[in-house]
Amino acid sequence: MIDIDPNGTGLPGIDQLRTIVGAVMTIGLILAVLALIIAAIIWGFGANSSNPHLASRGKTGVLIACGAAVVCGASVTLTNFFWNVGQSV
Repeated sequence: MIDIDPNGTGLPGIDQLRTIVGAVMTIGLILAVLALIIAAIIWGFGANSSNPHLASRGKTGVLIACGAAVVCGASVTLTNFFWNVGQSV
């Protein structure tokens, strides 16, 4: 039986890599909020100008921005969940 677990100290630079990944997650969340604001503005302009195409694009942008924020925020939890599922197989 082989029992292998992740080694957090096996390679040099792991702590710096964790810091970089955390920074990238933060940037992703900030960009998702910015995209949400821009998409909501486009949705508002489309609704107020009676332009259904523009309003539809704004709604789609809001949904995509919310989805991106969920993926960025839950990425660690999702990875741990699937890691545990893979370990139980």
